Amino acid sequence: MTTMNRPAGVRGFNSEMQRIPQEATETERMEALIKTISSYIEHYHGGEVEMVGYVDDVVTVHLSGACEGCNLAPVTLHGWVEGTVKQFFPQVKTVVAV
Repeated sequence: MTTMNRPAGVRGFNSEMQRIPQEATETERMEALIKTISSYIEHYHGGEVEMVGYVDDVVTVHLSGACEGCNLAPVTLHGWVEGTVKQFFPQVKTVVAV
């Protein structure tokens, strides 16, 4: 029986988040999480996500690579990126792409 490589999900992100120094700011922790999400997106889909900013509980990101022009980019943005960010930072209202 073969198994398909899948993203580690929240547990995998939890282990990545534990590596961030405790003195890191909220923005630094969020940027580290988004970099981790991006590595999964790049590995499995050929796209990338980069944090542009975080103001008033709104995270701004830039999608690139295979995400540019992809019809499923909104699903990636809101389902994967925003969903994961909100699990770690429940105060975030939304994630928008620029």
